[in-house]
Amino acid sequence: MASKLPSHVEYVVIGGGIIGLSIAYHLTRLGHRDVLLLERDQLTCGTTWHAAGLVTQLRANETMAKLAQYSADLFRDLEHMTGQATGFRQTGSITVAATQDRLEELKRGSSMGRSFGLDVEMISAAEAQRRVPLLDFSDVLGAAWIASDGMTNAIDTARAFAVGARQGGATILERTPVTRILVEKGRFVGVETSQGTVRAEQAVISTGLWTRNVAAELNWSVPLQAAEHFYVVTEAIPDLPHDLPTIRDMDARVYAKADAGKLLVGFFEANGKPWGMNGIPHGFSFDSLPEDFDHIEPYLSAAIERMPVLANVGLQLNFNGPESFTPDNRFHLGPSPEIQGLYVASGFNSCGIESSGGAGKVMAEWMSTGLPAGDCWEMDVRRSMPFQRNRRYLYDRTVEAVGNLWSLHLPHRSPKTARNVRVSPLHDRLSAVGANFGESAGWERVQWFGAPGSPNESHATYGRDEWFERSGAEHTATRSGVTLFDQTSFAHLLVQGSDALALLQCLSTNDVNVAVGRVVYTPWLNERGGMESDVTIARISDEEFLVVTAAVQRTRDLAWLRLHAKGAGHVSVADVSSGYTTLSVMGPRSRELLERVSPADFSNEAFPFATAREIEVGYSLALAFRMTFVGELGWELHIPTEQTLGVYDALVAAGADLGLGHAGYVALNTLRLEAGYRDWGADVGDEDTPLESGLGFTVAWDKREDFIGRAALEAQRGKPLRRRLVQLAAPDAKSLMFGTEPVWRNGSLVGYLRSAGFGHSVGCGIGMGYLTAEAGVTADWLSGGSFEIEIAGKRYSAIASLRPFYDAGRSRVKGEWRAVEELVAKDLLAT
Repeated sequence: MASKLPSHVEYVVIGGGIIGLSIAYHLTRLGHRDVLLLERDQLTCGTTWHAAGLVTQLRANETMAKLAQYSADLFRDLEHMTGQATGFRQTGSITVAATQDRLEELKRGSSMGRSFGLDVEMISAAEAQRRVPLLDFSDVLGAAWIASDGMTNAIDTARAFAVGARQGGATILERTPVTRILVEKGRFVGVETSQGTVRAEQAVISTGLWTRNVAAELNWSVPLQAAEHFYVVTEAIPDLPHDLPTIRDMDARVYAKADAGKLLVGFFEANGKPWGMNGIPHGFSFDSLPEDFDHIEPYLSAAIERMPVLANVGLQLNFNGPESFTPDNRFHLGPSPEIQGLYVASGFNSCGIESSGGAGKVMAEWMSTGLPAGDCWEMDVRRSMPFQRNRRYLYDRTVEAVGNLWSLHLPHRSPKTARNVRVSPLHDRLSAVGANFGESAGWERVQWFGAPGSPNESHATYGRDEWFERSGAEHTATRSGVTLFDQTSFAHLLVQGSDALALLQCLSTNDVNVAVGRVVYTPWLNERGGMESDVTIARISDEEFLVVTAAVQRTRDLAWLRLHAKGAGHVSVADVSSGYTTLSVMGPRSRELLERVSPADFSNEAFPFATAREIEVGYSLALAFRMTFVGELGWELHIPTEQTLGVYDALVAAGADLGLGHAGYVALNTLRLEAGYRDWGADVGDEDTPLESGLGFTVAWDKREDFIGRAALEAQRGKPLRRRLVQLAAPDAKSLMFGTEPVWRNGSLVGYLRSAGFGHSVGCGIGMGYLTAEAGVTADWLSGGSFEIEIAGKRYSAIASLRPFYDAGRSRVKGEWRAVEELVAKDLLAT
């Protein structure tokens, strides 16, 4: 009998769960017929078959919520489109709040949902009782109602994707395990299977629980870990409403849905149980794990308190099955940083069914065009660091990750487990003076400084508590004196060779052909003009450049450099991040402090802005950049790691009578917001152009060399922009802003804040967001409108400006001292 396995295809989808099937379906919807899906055993046999099938759309951020929104819309029509029943029903959902913090979170989530078209209704406990009488609302303060939420049958929905994919021309082969992924010269070329070899152009790994090990064989870090997930199904409950909404009590960590006259009740425990640390058994298909009633008993008791009907009904099923979780509870989507043509779509943190339609669409578009249709950075696998596939790290983090899915998403929150993986040489020094650390890309970074010896807090609150006062004092000290910021988490990438300049000119919008010792800030664009990254480049010598970028962008930017370095001639790219510590000296007295520890000339004439120079400092040498991200005079000191402590101690000793202070990343954020500095990943991303983002000054239109994305920028140049990044302030708002708050103009929704904080110098909440107007977002459009910012369901009057609210003329950065009061845009902030 001839093999059904083709010799060559365009796309291979590895894995026959609902995600892989959705990708295959969506590839055919884009017109691709040469699609092959390979499943090691039977479709849905891994995780999909036992999923609860909830379809809830309010998520922690816009990107993930949009996947669920699209899925819900698609599920409504999928049966009609394919002829395969899905069991999808829109019964609505109710999420109750029994604490003030949870109620605040739901109110803020309701506002966020409104920003992108999701109708989330906040209702009283009494109204919630009327809609869902079987719940006990005696301690409930309020609830969130989403009428468009629902539930679906996971297996039937996956089958519908399979039917649709086959109707579109895809080939789906079961019992055909992929035994090896073939890579030649850094490019995916095919797969080996139990039935033979298939050459292919592109592939996506959608292997769920198995993905970490599949990717690790290719030296690719896709960090996820299986954990046990528990739910119970009751015996039949008389008169249980067929259209019962999905119920969530996130404080009790329980959910429930109607299931054929019974209740399915599931749990997201505070301490999860990782499973399969030594690999998933080869024949694991349609299998469950042993019951553990002792583990779930406290949560089942909480469920009975919320749903008293459970006290009088028996349990028909006590189920335990594995699902995969990621260290930050966000999905892993996108391309391999080192292997062209290879993608991943895994790590759905028990949200795979509700996200399957959106994830399939995103991945099909990404593979088809080479770019995601929208901003997917929150889920981009290239945010992962190599160390994160370490199994001990994954075990410890997964214990927490299961519960973190429903923990309060408080501002600046960081996980508590698997910490201190990457620490600055200054960690102990900073801890001794009260540092409160958060985590970013595995780095321990100071959020703010408490009193020495005070407990380390891993998050802020929604209110103006100690964190607010402490970080506010750091903000003010930076504006008035001098402070130290430890920014060792910066990534440092060294680009060398006779063709290094040509490579960087091709990637950069700005002109990198500057004199040795100069520093250039520049975006890197994709072909549609969106910002793949923004970096600082220092020219160290004729053929040597140091690229400095943010910690979370390290994998992405290194891959971008190496991809374009291929065939670029004599050029090498090296990650030298571990060789440097970065200590930023910021504030109007920064020059005075540095002159005490170094014989270098720090005057404007000798050391102008955007200069890089090796200086003596203390007993050491450091590469000093005159740059700032806070809107004040300042220098970044890039110090050889082994010389860090000596430089720090010299600065601290010399700054004692100057009032030298320490500052963390919360103050860094509020300072840069006042000054209008953009943060990649928050304010700018790969669908935002420099012109839309207010970074047109970084585009060297007259440089001789062409650069990636120029054609897209030329199409926008000189024309009204219907979408622009705007500074906004809310002088009367009592509630704090943290980002995602909707922005209204003359009663119409025109955008939302991408980032926000409290401007301690300007005295009110401030933020940045993209606003949209068909005729163009212009100064006249802004001045001619009445703006409001919605915070937790309440609207506050707002001021919108294309210029920053603090020191718009950059006089402080230039070293032209002026009082802070003179630099606040009081006319803009006048109420």
